[in-house]
Amino acid sequence: MARFLIEVNHENNQAACDRTVAIFKATGSHFLVNADWGCKDNVHKAWFIIELDSKEEALIVVPPQLRQNATATALDKLSLEGMEETVKQHQE
Repeated sequence: MARFLIEVNHENNQAACDRTVAIFKATGSHFLVNADWGCKDNVHKAWFIIELDSKEEALIVVPPQLRQNATATALDKLSLEGMEETVKQHQE
């Protein structure tokens, strides 16, 4: 399985924050309590990490009303050697 960082954006106002939280709650998403929220720092996004087989599966976890404002980024951990290899690949 792959690990994905899910980012869910919403507008910069209290109503949008409330609506986003309400949608997560209404859909019974357990990700609400596991998400990290940036709203208190004026970054109106929620983030959580999930393990699934594909980016498409990761986005399906996001409630449908919020999916258009969500992104899924595949995550990898690199060893020191892996970082050097990545740098070489980017230089080619």
